[in-house]
Amino acid sequence: MAKGYGRAVAYGAVTIVNAIACGYGAALGVDLWTEATVELTDNPNVVEGKIVNDPSESTRLIEKTVKRILRYFRLEDKFGAYVETRSNIPIARGLKSSSVAANAISLATLSALDRTLDDLTVVKLGVEASIDAGVTVTGAFDDASASYFGNITVTDNLKRRILKTFKPEIKNVLIYVPEEKYYTVESDVSKMRVFEKEVKAIHRLALEGDYWTAMTLNGILYSSILGFSPEVAISAIENGAVAAGLSGKGPAVAAVVSDRDLARVERAWSELEGRVIRAKINRRKAQILE
Repeated sequence: MAKGYGRAVAYGAVTIVNAIACGYGAALGVDLWTEATVELTDNPNVVEGKIVNDPSESTRLIEKTVKRILRYFRLEDKFGAYVETRSNIPIARGLKSSSVAANAISLATLSALDRTLDDLTVVKLGVEASIDAGVTVTGAFDDASASYFGNITVTDNLKRRILKTFKPEIKNVLIYVPEEKYYTVESDVSKMRVFEKEVKAIHRLALEGDYWTAMTLNGILYSSILGFSPEVAISAIENGAVAAGLSGKGPAVAAVVSDRDLARVERAWSELEGRVIRAKINRRKAQILE
């Protein structure tokens, strides 16, 4: 018997290796968050949604995610849903807002249905919903897994496999967020795939545990492919950041910084137009909230 109402939270992520060029990726969980509430209705196949923090954004991902879960349990002809999401993750900046939302909505829907699934199945259903909604090129399994499990996940996005996980000791992440939005569907995928060999080499570094070097190299490479200046990341490195680079397709840039150099990097970035978000590496799993 479905209980009818569910609430869940999933956490943010930033890029270590962008998987678009070669299908292999890596991402780092951060403690930004998205919370979803799902209320089942007796209006089958009708899913309505609202993104409370940015109501002008499309709710297509909300609809596709709920329908994926309902279809999994063959309940699409029994229930519809009303969904609301709230988040402190800026949308369309390369900060994995879609992957995080899909995780939170999937868990909230499971809670509303009073059903359970293993963690990886939940992540994979969210990935499929993201593809259905057209908000991702590869399914973003790297982003979705880092969002769901926290820490660092190194992945094969094509086979939906986590190849390795790491728990870095450092804890600070600074994120530079320009004002303009940049949507995945606007990306020139063919241009990125020219660099398949180079990104595979960067991915190998992450797999071997040299993930901070991978993050910086990935950021410089994708910045040049996508036409973003690498100066924001270079400025962070010059001021002591352990790693810095473009997150996703941008335009946001993430930097991993020690306690000692945090204020220095933040000061350097505060002179840029846009805003700087101070975050921590997330070590918690996405979860259902009672």
